Amino acid sequence: MTAAVRWQTYAFFFAAFAAMVVASHVQFLDLPYFWDELGQYIPASLDLYQHGAWIPTSTRPNVHPPGLMAVLAGAWAATGGPTILVTRLVMLLFASGLALVSFMLAIELTQGLSGTPGFPAIVLLLVSPIFYMQAAMAHLDLPAALFSLLALYWFLKERIPAAALACTAAVLMKETAIVFPLVMAAFLWREKRQREMVWFAIPALALGAWLLVLARATGHWLGNAEFSAYNLGYNLHPVRFGVALLRRLYTLLLADFHWLGTAAMLTAWWRREVFAGRAWALAATLVGANVLAVSVLGGAVLERYLLPVLPLFYIAVAAGWSRWPRWPRWTSQAAMTVGLAAGLYVQPPYPYPLENSLAMIDQIRLYQLAAGVVNGLKPELAVGTAWPLSDALRRPEFGYVRRGRQIVECPDFRVKSVLAMPRPDVFVLYSRTLNPENSWLRVPVVRKLWERFYGYELELEPLGAQKFFGGPSLVRWERPPAWGAPTGGQWLEIYLNRSARIY
Repeated sequence: MTAAVRWQTYAFFFAAFAAMVVASHVQFLDLPYFWDELGQYIPASLDLYQHGAWIPTSTRPNVHPPGLMAVLAGAWAATGGPTILVTRLVMLLFASGLALVSFMLAIELTQGLSGTPGFPAIVLLLVSPIFYMQAAMAHLDLPAALFSLLALYWFLKERIPAAALACTAAVLMKETAIVFPLVMAAFLWREKRQREMVWFAIPALALGAWLLVLARATGHWLGNAEFSAYNLGYNLHPVRFGVALLRRLYTLLLADFHWLGTAAMLTAWWRREVFAGRAWALAATLVGANVLAVSVLGGAVLERYLLPVLPLFYIAVAAGWSRWPRWPRWTSQAAMTVGLAAGLYVQPPYPYPLENSLAMIDQIRLYQLAAGVVNGLKPELAVGTAWPLSDALRRPEFGYVRRGRQIVECPDFRVKSVLAMPRPDVFVLYSRTLNPENSWLRVPVVRKLWERFYGYELELEPLGAQKFFGGPSLVRWERPPAWGAPTGGQWLEIYLNRSARIY
């Protein structure tokens, strides 16, 4: 039997991880909100803070439970009002908690292995681009990952009621976390421990109660029909499901030098030296179930959905390394660590969510430059652009403008969308995704696949916008392309309707 760990030990490691996580993000503590933050989670949190509305009113309600929104609203109330700084610090504390729980799990899963596998596992997590970028962002996935992995740790420690309560916290952060209690209940059923299995009805009941409240308030179980169609039905097409599953496996096993870790994991598995026993079987089942669930659910195939299982992958990699000779192990660990860190800067040859790397910061800086121009315009002028910049210019709480602007929003920058919109006084055109010259989407076969199954179309280029507005742009800014791309950096242009008096 292992000796009990004193609470001071947990506090020490939490403080150490918090110091590293906060220090590595200190330059971003005042970073304005971006993408889904300003599109969903911050408006919903403000509705709860300002009006006590558990169902969002300033943004479209959807199935996501209000757990994170309640935490942010509570933090704002305790600190005198909603600020970006408080939001970022709350999320960094969640990230520090996830680092601590991942370290605890690494120690639990690698008992009896040589060396100290827990430390390389946590280093990989801390430098992982997905973890690093999500650590300060007000998204649901990281808090859900924290409570899901805490539930796994307590489950392995045979603290079944505590594990069930942690699962309940996880599903109240994000509904897809229901995978963890379902798998744990299945393990207890197989072990003929039905009485203990009943504990895992609690997270299911909590999620069911939220769905009932949502359905009563909105008339729809998932908040709105559009969300339901996109997140439940879209990826059920066999081609889209296959692509989503391949993307999940690529992200987990190959991307950002993960292939080095996969090699370490597979060599240990092949020799039957490490991954034996109930704990590893449960961890592997949870990884497989989560990957399958987020490949079927969610039209947007975002890498952050893998956060609940990413630490388990790194723990398995560290366990595999424990069977390698010293110099090959150290060389592989150093190469994978450097490769992960490089993922923050190096642009891959395919479009990817900007939130996966420091490319997101470049986009936000462009938004801030555009907002500086918009702040100097006459208040009555209408500004046309596409989401998410359209939302960024609507509300000063998002950190871009001094006062909200009248927005003429187009759904995207495809030519037909721009031509269909009313002519605004000011039009802001910008690169919403990265599509470098070496992008896979420039390969005809791949582009046709994306056009057929994902509705992909090229968006309006600056030359087309000049024809639309009858002249060159008022101003253009560019951010240089990331390493690994000869062209394809981000840019933003502002056009004026020549008949408008702007100042």
